[in-house]
Amino acid sequence: MKHRIVVLGAGYAGAFAAGNLARRLSPADSEITVVNAVPDFVERMRLHQLAIGQDLTFRKLADVFAGTGVRLRLARVTGVDPERRTVAVTGEDGELTYDTLLYALGSSVAHHGVPGVAEYAFDVTGRSSALRLRERLAGLGEGGTVLVVGEGLTGIETATEFAESRPDLSVALAARGELGAWLSPKARRHLRQAFDRLGITVHEHTAVEAVEPTRAIAADGTSIPADVTVWSAGFAVHPIAAASGLEVAETGQIVVDRTMRSVSHPDVYAAGDCAYAIGDNGRPLPMSCASAGFTNMQATAAIIARLTGGEIPTVGLKYYGNHISLGRRDAIFQMVDEDVRSKSWYLGGRTAARLKSGVLKGAGWGIAHPTFGMPKRKRRLATAPDRAGVRVAA
Repeated sequence: MKHRIVVLGAGYAGAFAAGNLARRLSPADSEITVVNAVPDFVERMRLHQLAIGQDLTFRKLADVFAGTGVRLRLARVTGVDPERRTVAVTGEDGELTYDTLLYALGSSVAHHGVPGVAEYAFDVTGRSSALRLRERLAGLGEGGTVLVVGEGLTGIETATEFAESRPDLSVALAARGELGAWLSPKARRHLRQAFDRLGITVHEHTAVEAVEPTRAIAADGTSIPADVTVWSAGFAVHPIAAASGLEVAETGQIVVDRTMRSVSHPDVYAAGDCAYAIGDNGRPLPMSCASAGFTNMQATAAIIARLTGGEIPTVGLKYYGNHISLGRRDAIFQMVDEDVRSKSWYLGGRTAARLKSGVLKGAGWGIAHPTFGMPKRKRRLATAPDRAGVRVAA
């Protein structure tokens, strides 16, 4: 019987992981199934561009995995039973059985229980929500007001992209603290200059405690006009993991060891935003595309090694910097130390924007070529696999 590997989610973590597993494991004795709710690979880091009306091309997952041996199942995951090693999905024959599960369902917008967010706010954490926002913005005339709530990377990129693409709109950003407080002084100055150049109003030290159809209400009672409120005040994971009986952190993320293996169920691995993984600095990795890269590489390396009797390599879990787009022609690349504190050096302007564009194109190319570099030499049988009959490429 073939070893059944099921990957939940085909975002940055899941799609890369499935391709890497297909590249290394023999289809003669293993089968890989990817479950994803939509048929396309969604570049989440570019959804603010989609929302403001820019044309983006999405790759079909069927094309991505064509010829790799990876089976694609278009369905929504509704539950996981780690004791029976099954996954419940929508559609006919709504249950999959696995020997190894890689959980990579990612995250969605966190409402934090703020009244009105679910009913009236928009977000850019998924393609459907970004398209909903796109439609609303397209119908917003000159002088329309847009408020972005949240001073993190998503909030900054969204506000600057909107202001650059639609100078006819009045764009504002509400920050709980100081704008760019984590940046070095020079990078912070660059950020403020970009906001001034784009005409973005900043409401610092402003906690939004309610959202209404045409305004947001701050904690001090201040009313901020907003024909459109875009909520980017953090991410949350789906409650499926917690409901399944897997050990999770307070955030709902799956608690994993250094190899991304669930500490409560050894047949389950997690990667991306849904993994509660400790970085090399001893702190939990933040939800980000960079974390998706680190964790999916570590998880796949561990799965391959355990199935083939090899030694598990250690993938570095260290951040080197934050890369923030400020529209299409400006950006900031801020280097950080091992404690994720900003160094004095940063790169800004068009050079940083070209670097960010290269990162996005590189990620897209990697998704489009999931088995690039597939070894052509004869594959050998492992001498001491966890499960008999699983081969790895030489």
